[in-house]
Amino acid sequence: MDGTVLVADDDRTIRTVLTQALTRAGCKVHATSSLTTLMRWIGEGKGDVVISDVMMPDGNGLEMLPKIAEDRPGLPVIVISAQNTIMTAIQAAEAEAYDYLPKPFDLPDLMKRTAKALEQRRRAVPPSPVEQEKERPDDLPLVGRTAAMQSLYRLVARVMNTDLPVLIAGESGTGKSLIARAIHDFSDRRTLPFITVTAADLQDIEGPARVLARVKGGTVLFDEIGDVDADIQARIVRMMDNPGDHVPRFMATSQGDLSDALDNGKMRQDLYYRLSGATIQVPSLRERVEDIPLLAEHFLLRAERDGAPSRSLSPEAQELMRTYSWPGNVRQLENAVRRLVLTSRAEEITRSEVEMVLGNQPEMEPVLGGGDAEKLSASVARHLRRYFDLHGNMLPPPGLHARILREVEQPLIEIALEATGGNQAKCADLLGINRNTLRKKINDLDIRVTRRRKLM
Repeated sequence: MDGTVLVADDDRTIRTVLTQALTRAGCKVHATSSLTTLMRWIGEGKGDVVISDVMMPDGNGLEMLPKIAEDRPGLPVIVISAQNTIMTAIQAAEAEAYDYLPKPFDLPDLMKRTAKALEQRRRAVPPSPVEQEKERPDDLPLVGRTAAMQSLYRLVARVMNTDLPVLIAGESGTGKSLIARAIHDFSDRRTLPFITVTAADLQDIEGPARVLARVKGGTVLFDEIGDVDADIQARIVRMMDNPGDHVPRFMATSQGDLSDALDNGKMRQDLYYRLSGATIQVPSLRERVEDIPLLAEHFLLRAERDGAPSRSLSPEAQELMRTYSWPGNVRQLENAVRRLVLTSRAEEITRSEVEMVLGNQPEMEPVLGGGDAEKLSASVARHLRRYFDLHGNMLPPPGLHARILREVEQPLIEIALEATGGNQAKCADLLGINRNTLRKKINDLDIRVTRRRKLM
């Protein structure tokens, strides 16, 4: 890399790490803990790229972005922040930051983004006038600090002010409609109507015209598009192809996997390709268990603001909530917290009180429990994601591929041997491998072979 990087962060360790890494990469670095100093450097014409924290002792880094754009049009600013909520991602995108990374960030990733910013310095473009915005809520119900949610926040910020149709997919209760609403409320269409359309709204031939008349160039959200029958799908296609003079933005939510609906003919290909200009996959709670205590605290504070008594979760209660499967996802968690606020006897909610509330609610079926259960690949992916999340911002120890293969292969062979009554020839045939290969694996994995009755 070649260029000068200005670093602004109140954390001395981060300044030191970035200075060392960027210097080794060939950059000149000026680092400071003061926004005032950063703005002086920018005014003096220093720097080819800026890396700035948001919350600084003498101000907010995001609030400086318009001034930076005015003083130095085209100067790339990479925002890093521990305030890693969707609000921060959206504000960074709206302020035209070059990039946004939540803390703790991956250093190699930040270095790649910095190199890209240096190589592709943005051309000087006069900033557009800042529109007068309506008051926005700062308490969006999209809460999470896991890698899965940070990726979602960045994607929402990227598609927010485009005209691309958006398909939002995820399990029931994950917040698909909330994400659609957030995209609209923080977009350039925010002052225009947001219309949620169901199959009932399009039952008759005049339905699409009524919807377009109501939305007036705002946003149309098709709720659970995978459940819509073929006739209504055809009407949606025609509506999207002929939207009239005031073209709205189209979004859709889907609880199921639309690729399966395409394969079995329940979903029109032309509609699918029209809606999937950008696809946002919303993670389930099982894919972001580290966010569960954070979400619970969010709902407790919301209840308190609504007049409920102040409550907190004991560590044991939090751990129980982390291990529960939450088939209803965030919606189920919110309802459980509301009930706990009403039924708990003391300020601190105990594990036993959580057990009582969750005991009356369904859990997920076992992974292989039936036709509608989670696919094996999805289960494996979930456990692998959990394994990575447990290491925080550190990578797992080297040799991961061999470890994972061993952990999968050993139970597979043991179960296959049990199913074939310990007959290695039948087991090898079942697994589709050579008998000598099976013997070698049994020895390498130290699998104990005993003659068992064949499973029925």
